Amino acid sequence: MELFHVHSKRRGDFGRQCLFSDRQAELLLDVLPEPSPRLRPAEQRPRERALQVGCHVSEHHVNTACFECVGAGVNHLEGGWPRDINPQDLEQTTRFRKKVEKDEGYTSSVLQLYGPLERYARQNNTVDIYQDYFEDEEPADATQEPPSAKTIKEFRDPNEGRRSLTCLSWHPDDRRRLAAAYCCLEFQKASGLACLDSYIWDIETPNRPEGTLKPASALVCLDYNPKDSHTLLGGCYNGQIAYWDTRRGAQPVETSALEQGHREPVYKIIWLQSKAGTDAFSASSDGQVLWWDVRRLSEPTERLVLDLSRKENQDRALGAVSLEFEPTMPTKFMVGTEQGLVLSGNRKAKAQAEKIVCTFEGHHGAVYALQRNPFFPKNFLTVGDWVTRIWSEDIRESSIMSTRYQTSQLMDACWSPVRPAVFFSVRTDGVLDVWDVLFKQNDPTLSLKVCDEALLSLRVQDGGRLVACGSQQGAATLLDISPGLSTLQKNEKSLVSAMFERETKREKILEARQREIRLKERSRSQQSREEEPGQDEGQDGPDQLIARAEREFHSVVETELRKTKERETHQSQCCRCDREVCDTEQLRHR
Repeated sequence: MELFHVHSKRRGDFGRQCLFSDRQAELLLDVLPEPSPRLRPAEQRPRERALQVGCHVSEHHVNTACFECVGAGVNHLEGGWPRDINPQDLEQTTRFRKKVEKDEGYTSSVLQLYGPLERYARQNNTVDIYQDYFEDEEPADATQEPPSAKTIKEFRDPNEGRRSLTCLSWHPDDRRRLAAAYCCLEFQKASGLACLDSYIWDIETPNRPEGTLKPASALVCLDYNPKDSHTLLGGCYNGQIAYWDTRRGAQPVETSALEQGHREPVYKIIWLQSKAGTDAFSASSDGQVLWWDVRRLSEPTERLVLDLSRKENQDRALGAVSLEFEPTMPTKFMVGTEQGLVLSGNRKAKAQAEKIVCTFEGHHGAVYALQRNPFFPKNFLTVGDWVTRIWSEDIRESSIMSTRYQTSQLMDACWSPVRPAVFFSVRTDGVLDVWDVLFKQNDPTLSLKVCDEALLSLRVQDGGRLVACGSQQGAATLLDISPGLSTLQKNEKSLVSAMFERETKREKILEARQREIRLKERSRSQQSREEEPGQDEGQDGPDQLIARAEREFHSVVETELRKTKERETHQSQCCRCDREVCDTEQLRHR
């Protein structure tokens, strides 16, 4: 049975009936906004509210299969040769190849491998996986942006005593780690500092160091091993060499003997290119360059005294403050000295005296930085006193390029690892200069005030984007360089190569001209000596020089006396003429 109810309501209870009709639009009222609120807009700031209790969310667990990773390695030999076969020996490889070809299974193996190999070769030839589909599009020009740099992090010495940050070294594999050497180079102040530690920083955690190095004496320099990133080598203030393995703790694995090392602070140490990856060499202001093998630091493997007279007299040796080694030139090395000279050496020379090949002279003070261009090793950069110079090995008398003299002393410099035309330099007024020789040479492209104290060390990351600067108060500042200064530009290598060649040719032409002028002066002086009587040919002794000076002096005195006498005679004649004229006038008036 269905139940229903009918509710009825009168039409009058609904109100008046609406009758709609179409007509034109009509403006009944126009209300304009008030002008005063426009002058005082209210800024809407975001608000933050803390909640103590949040909503409950249920948790669900799902059973999933764990993925297990298994590491495996393959010992690959050159060409797949057996261990008893030397791949470099042509006779052994030929004999082994003939022996294999005579084997019964050789033909069947080659035929079996030929089918899949042909198939894969055809696949590779069908599609070029290295094809650049967007090579017609012009890449975005990074040089349109103005050069700039910004400070990212700052790492301060955690000790109370202020020590200078003398050297920096980036981790060769992990670009997040930076090793820093702390030392006070002022002898009187260094005795009061109890802490001798140096540190390894992680750029993501600047508040505390990741690792600590505890040497017997304060570290002046240190360097990561490019072949083994867990090992470091450092030069100490007392002349010792210390070797660390970060997997074994903060204490050095081995330290060189004090009597076999340097006599003064070790200002530079560099790892060498070798098969074992354990060779290095160091330089000190005591005038020695020592070669080391870290597996046996009891004594150096080789020693070189920087005596230009070739007599190996250490009392007359030049103090070394910088070193340079290029892995592509394993036999060559360069040394920067306190006297402003750069020495080029050959380690494989037969005699000890022949290791110093040539010298470059161009600075008034110590050469604090020395580095070859990573793209053009024939050209190298030096920093000393107030100027930076670029040299070529083909010219020894002068540099091919140089900056103008700065108002503050330069302490360090290095090339950019990604751009051959860019290098960096730091000064004692706390300024970092970035130079782009393709853009301009008289002034830096970018000058940035990093800190108020002097900057002593500088190191650029391999990517060319991050630059670390060490100050005199022990602070390491990390800066991010703009893409225009850290990205290789179009045709930059060819332009820089042409510039270096042009400047080298210009210096050669100027040197030839100066040589001609000196020859002409020498021949002219020789002719004048031959014309003078009583003088030996080809040489001027002290007696001849004194006699010539006396003759010139007497000739000058006689000339001056003659001029004075003529002047007095002329004045007396003028006076007599004036008196005669005056007497004639008086007689006429009478």
